[in-house]
Amino acid sequence: MSRFLLLAAAEAQKLPRWGIFVDTDGAVSGFFTAVILTVLTWYYVTSARSGRPMPEIRKLAGLDAIDEAVGRATEMGRPVFLANRTAGVGSVHSFALWGYMGYVARLCAQYDTPFVNIAGSYLAAAVNEGVIKQSYLEAGRPDAFKPDTVRYIPDDQWAWTSAVAGMLKRERPAATMWIGYFYAESMTLAEVGAQIGAIQIAATTNTAQLPFFIAACDYTLIGEEEYAAGAYLSKDPMLTGTIVAEDVGKLIVLGLVVLGAIAQLISPENNFVSKMLQF
Repeated sequence: MSRFLLLAAAEAQKLPRWGIFVDTDGAVSGFFTAVILTVLTWYYVTSARSGRPMPEIRKLAGLDAIDEAVGRATEMGRPVFLANRTAGVGSVHSFALWGYMGYVARLCAQYDTPFVNIAGSYLAAAVNEGVIKQSYLEAGRPDAFKPDTVRYIPDDQWAWTSAVAGMLKRERPAATMWIGYFYAESMTLAEVGAQIGAIQIAATTNTAQLPFFIAACDYTLIGEEEYAAGAYLSKDPMLTGTIVAEDVGKLIVLGLVVLGAIAQLISPENNFVSKMLQF
C-alpha cells in the first residue's frame, strides 16, 4: 500500500507556478529574461532608426584587412571571393553577411575589381544579387555588375566545397572571405586559399572550426565579432540596435554574476540571486 501511495505521489501533477507557469526550475525567471531582452532590442532598434545617439561599435582589427585585401586584388588584377554555404535568407548569418557583402562590393565597384559571391542557397543567391547590384549602383558603377558575380552551388557539403576549391585553383583570387557558419569544409577551403597565396579573412561563430581558420587565414573574427563587424560595416539601424541590446544584456548578466558571487560568500544557504534565477 505504501509503495502504491509513493508511486501515486510521484505521478501527481505539479501545480503551476503563479497559476500559469509550469513547475520547472527557471520557468518564471526565464520568461522575464526573454521579456527584458525583447524590450531592450525593441528600444535600441527604435532608437537607432530614429537617429538618437547610440553607443559606438568598436572597429575590429580584421576590418582594416578588408580594404587591404581589395587593394591588393586591384593591384594584381585578380578577383575577390566572398562565400557562404549554409546561410539561408532567414539565418542570422545572412544578415551579417549582407553587411560585409555590401561593403566589399562597393569597394570592388569603386576600384573596378572583379567580385565573386558563392552561395549555397538559391533564395540567398537571389537576395545577394540584389545587395550587390545596389552596392554597385551606390558606387556609381551599375554597369560593372557581371552576370556571373553571384554563383549558386547547391548546398551539399563536399560537392559545394569541391566546386569552390576548383574555382579557387582556376581563378586564383587575391582575396577570399569566409563569412558565416562553416563545418568541416572550413579546413579544406582555408587550406586551398593559403596555397594560392590569397589574403584570407574569416568570421564564424562555430568554435569547432575556429582553429582551422585561425591557422590558415590572415585575420579571423571570432564568435559574435561576426555580427558586430557586419553591423559596423553596414551601419544598418536594426543590426546596430540588436548588437547594442545584446551588449546591455551581457552587462546585466555580468552584474547578476557578481551579485550572486557576493551573496554566496555572505550566505551560501540563502543566496537570493540563485533562488531568484531558479524560480
